[in-house]
Amino acid sequence: MRSLRPSAPLLLAAALAAALHPVLRADDWPQWRGPNRDGVWREDGIRAALPPGGIAPAWRVTVGGGYGGPAVAGGRVYLMDYVTDGVVANDPSQRTELSGKERVLCLDAATGKTLWTFAYDCPYAISYACGPRCTPTVVDGKIYCLGAEGHLHCLDADGTLLWKRHFPTEYATQTPIWGYAGHPLVEGDLVVCMVGGAGSAAVAFDRHTGKEVWRALTASEPGYAPPSILEQAGARRILTWDADTIAALDPATGKPAWAVPLKPGYGMSIMAPQVAESSAGRVLFASGIGNIGALFRFAADGAGAPEPVWRNRAKASIASANSTPTILGDVLYGCDCETGFLTAVDLGTGDRLWETGVPTLGSRRGRHGTAFLVRQGDGDRFWLFSETGDLVLARLTPAAYEELGRIHLLDPTGECFGREVVWSHPAFARRAVFARNDRELVCVPLGAEAAP
Repeated sequence: MRSLRPSAPLLLAAALAAALHPVLRADDWPQWRGPNRDGVWREDGIRAALPPGGIAPAWRVTVGGGYGGPAVAGGRVYLMDYVTDGVVANDPSQRTELSGKERVLCLDAATGKTLWTFAYDCPYAISYACGPRCTPTVVDGKIYCLGAEGHLHCLDADGTLLWKRHFPTEYATQTPIWGYAGHPLVEGDLVVCMVGGAGSAAVAFDRHTGKEVWRALTASEPGYAPPSILEQAGARRILTWDADTIAALDPATGKPAWAVPLKPGYGMSIMAPQVAESSAGRVLFASGIGNIGALFRFAADGAGAPEPVWRNRAKASIASANSTPTILGDVLYGCDCETGFLTAVDLGTGDRLWETGVPTLGSRRGRHGTAFLVRQGDGDRFWLFSETGDLVLARLTPAAYEELGRIHLLDPTGECFGREVVWSHPAFARRAVFARNDRELVCVPLGAEAAP
C-alpha cells in the first residue's frame, strides 16, 4: 500500500515556506473590548509605526448618533445608532426628551456597504441623548443589542428579530439618567444584563429564546458597568458592579458567591472591574467619580471575597469613568475623570507614577478627558483612541508615556463641558481599526503591509 505520509523533502519545503511566509493571525472583534473582553488586540502583522501623513481609510460611511462602538464578526460590522430630528441638549443633570429610531446596522467589513438595517421607534428621555451606549455582542451568528432606553433585541445574521425584552416595562424600573450602558455578556446559553428594579439589578436570559433564567441583587441603581467573567478557585463567576456593590454571581443560579461595597458618586459605576495577577497576588481594582476607588486582594487559595488593600486615595490612584483601565504587571494605566489625564498608578501603594493629558485632552483642559486603551499583544505597546478623534500608538511603562505616532481618524462631534469629543470604543479586527462618531463610521487599515 502506498504511504500517505509526506516525504522528508516535502516536510522540509513546507517548513521553509512557513518560515518565509508565516501564517498571520486574524481575529474578529465580536463584542466590547474584543474577543475576550479584555482590551487586548492579538492579531499578528500589525504595523509598528504610524506615518506622519496619516493612512488612507479603506472606507468611510454615514451613520447616526451614538456612544456604542462597532463589533466585527464573520466579515461583517455591527453598530447601533439613533436617528432623530430633535436637538440633543447635553445637560449632565437633565433628561432630554426626543422622538426617533434606534437602529442596528450590518455592514460588509471589506467595503462598508450596508447589508441590512433593523430599526424601531424609541422615544428618549435621557441625558446626553445622542444614541445607544452599547456595542453589540455577536455569538454564533446571533447579535445581542441593548439600546439606551433598555430595549434588548436578539437578531439573526440576516437581521431577523428572534426575541426582544424591554427592561423598564418588564422590571418596574426607570432608565438610568445616562441610559443603559452595560454591554450584554454572553456566558454559555445565557445573555446577562444589568437591568434594575427590586431583586433584578442583574438578569440572565436564555440567549436562544429570551426567557428569563434568573434575576439577582437589589441596588439603588443598576449603574453603567458591563458584567464580565471572573475565574475564581476553579469556578466561573459573573462579575457585576451596580451603583452600590461589586458582586460575583453563580452563572447557573445568579446566587451571589460574595459581594463587597463600592459606591461611586451619582450611581456612576462605569468601568468593568479589573482582575489581574501582580507581585502581591491576585488583585481586583475598580474606581469611579468622586475619588471612589479601591484595590482588593484575593486570598492565596483564590476563594472567597477579596479583601481591601487600599481605598479612596484622594489625589492619588485614578477615578476611572468613560474608559476601563488596564493592569500590566504592578502598574495600573487609565484615564482619571477628575484631572482628564492618562495616569499610571503603583498597584501596591495607590500612588501616581506619572500623568499626562497628551493622549486624552491634547492642548485642552477639562474633566473626563478620555482615551480608550487597547494593548497590542503581550507587550507594552498600546493603541489609544483619543476623544480628539486621534488614534495614538504609544508605549506605556512605569517610567513614562512614550508616544510612537498618531493619525486622525474622525472629527469629534459630541460635546462635553464645552469641548468637542468623540467617546466611543473602537474595534480592532482584520488588521484594521473601526471607529465611529455621531456622523461616520470609518475603517482604517493597520496591517504592516498597508501603504500610507
